Amino acid sequence: MKSDIVIRTNWTGDPDEQEALLKHEWLVTNGLGSYASGTISGVPTRRFHSFLTASLSDPQGRYVMLNQLSELVRFPDGSSQKIGGIELAGGALDLHGMSSLREFRLESGLPVWRYELAGHVIEKWILMPYMSNTVHVGYRLVSGTGPVRLKIRVAVHFRRHDASLNEGLPVESYDLQALAGRLEIHGLSIPPLRLYVNGENPAFTIETKRFSDILYRIEEQRGYEAQGNLWSPGYFRVDLAAGKDVTLIASAESWESILALSPAEAFQAELERRRRLLAAARPELDIGLAKQLVLAADQFIIAPIERIAETTRVRATGGDVRTIIAGYHWFTDWGRDTMISLEGLTLTTGRHIEAGHILRTFAHYLRDGLIPNMFPEGESEGVYYTADATLWFFHALDRYIEITGDRGMLKELLHKLLDIIDHHIQGTRFGIHRDADDGLLIQGDPRYALTWMDAKLGDWVVTPRRGKAVEINALWYNALRIMEKWMNEENQHSHAIEMAKFADAARLSFNQRFWNAQAGCLYDLVDGENGQDDPACRPNQLFSIALSYPVLDQEHWQAVFQTVKDKLLTPVGLRTLSPDHPDYKADYHGDLRTRDAAYHQGTVWPWLIGPYVDAWLRVYPEQRKDVRDFLDRLLERHLHEACIGSVSEVFDAEGLYAPRGCIAQAWSVAEILRSWVKVTEDHNRSE
Repeated sequence: MKSDIVIRTNWTGDPDEQEALLKHEWLVTNGLGSYASGTISGVPTRRFHSFLTASLSDPQGRYVMLNQLSELVRFPDGSSQKIGGIELAGGALDLHGMSSLREFRLESGLPVWRYELAGHVIEKWILMPYMSNTVHVGYRLVSGTGPVRLKIRVAVHFRRHDASLNEGLPVESYDLQALAGRLEIHGLSIPPLRLYVNGENPAFTIETKRFSDILYRIEEQRGYEAQGNLWSPGYFRVDLAAGKDVTLIASAESWESILALSPAEAFQAELERRRRLLAAARPELDIGLAKQLVLAADQFIIAPIERIAETTRVRATGGDVRTIIAGYHWFTDWGRDTMISLEGLTLTTGRHIEAGHILRTFAHYLRDGLIPNMFPEGESEGVYYTADATLWFFHALDRYIEITGDRGMLKELLHKLLDIIDHHIQGTRFGIHRDADDGLLIQGDPRYALTWMDAKLGDWVVTPRRGKAVEINALWYNALRIMEKWMNEENQHSHAIEMAKFADAARLSFNQRFWNAQAGCLYDLVDGENGQDDPACRPNQLFSIALSYPVLDQEHWQAVFQTVKDKLLTPVGLRTLSPDHPDYKADYHGDLRTRDAAYHQGTVWPWLIGPYVDAWLRVYPEQRKDVRDFLDRLLERHLHEACIGSVSEVFDAEGLYAPRGCIAQAWSVAEILRSWVKVTEDHNRSE
């Protein structure tokens, strides 16, 4: 697969061009939650930017291990030129590599830089072998008289990837061991960083150096500690000649594992793995930028090896453990995000077996009728403060069974599903229970935000939504109807009748209570604080139309959809609050408190495109081409900005709709993928 995403550069020093190069980011992952990431300029702007952030066993979590590389090319005439860059506190921004960078592209989803230096063309690429805490940084002399001498200085500061820039060991406290061209850097109670260079005439020179007061500008903008130090033990030097690639290998694995494949074998293995991913995906995705989304989807599906006990238990039964990372860089696996993302990331991409592993993984952690809200970094047990993740579990399982026909999964989990329903009827944690008076689901705990609008800072719950939330009850009704269907299919008709009774009561009350005739849309919440109803116009009402079993009476579909379209739709997704609301915030920026105040108060979330498209096609099934055109414009606009080839977590609600938050978000990718397949499939059927 050749890339559909190419960014060409011709550095002039223009400030706007400089900003773009600092904002364009890349991401490479390995199926374990580990990653390498940075800007295409080579200047690290986040504390998360590194060439190797490794996922280590419980209780360590993910550690930054190889922070920075400084590269210098020396030519036969004795001249030299650096590539890359750095920014220091006080405004010293060094973009020494930009004058020679001509192109950045994704090739089979892997980042490739193309430099023109003194009559030579050099390409650099990065990959992480699948299921290995290892990174390969490769270099190739494409044209020019060689060999040239390549000098690669490594710099480190081991720390938890989400920790402060000054946590961990002081940068001079590392132990360096070198033997037969292999280098090990030891520090903290984690595996050593092992490095070596594969190429012509490699050598390592011990020349320790401290890099002080490095500025990470995005951390500064987000209100975090933004200055840090790195330590370098020295540098590798190696000849780079035509036809003979050079590869720097850095790893937290054993030497035996590192050396099991040559760099060329590892590269070909990864290309073959990616070719198979594309071949397994739905045929609707075998086109243009949709292919890139298939590769982007792969970055979120991981084996949580840090949860050793769970992995051992499941593998002993012949199964395997999989989960979904909610977003890079800082999220772990979240129940809600996983269940919403499951269809797009796995079922549209042909990864049905992994979808089953994911569902079983979360089913194992069911407690008191709830699946986990999330698993904290480096921990084996989840936390459960969520009212909707478990209801999304029904949706995900229903889509899985419909697409795969795996009735065995249903039989395996049926008793757990009945237990979930019973807990919701009788009452479970966090005030989650069915109101016997009207059959609607109510939830609320002053300590938590239990819906997907979950911003919380200290004791401040920004959007508490305690009461009967519109999407929670749409999901509740959907789950009951799904259970009714399954009970009938399994000849458990008494249970089916009971589910139908609960569903009928919920539907009747929903349409009586949530329809706001004056506004022509739905209340976001009824029976809220002090018994009040909340008329705020939010996208949550779409789920009353979009789910498999829509709870809203059809006579109101068009009005609700039109209101959402008029007030919330942007080119990159849906606003979380109408601009006419007094709490509306147009921009998502600043320190944590400022961002949390805007997180669900206007900020655009692209994952909501999924339910928007579902509702759109329900209301206007003849407008498939319009839906496809909308998705085309979104992909063309966004896959070339922010994290190249992926979809951001959120956007500003106005202006340029700047991408914000995580640079790559699972449900953003998943719901656009799912929508693409849905509209393309429907279009093909109509022809």
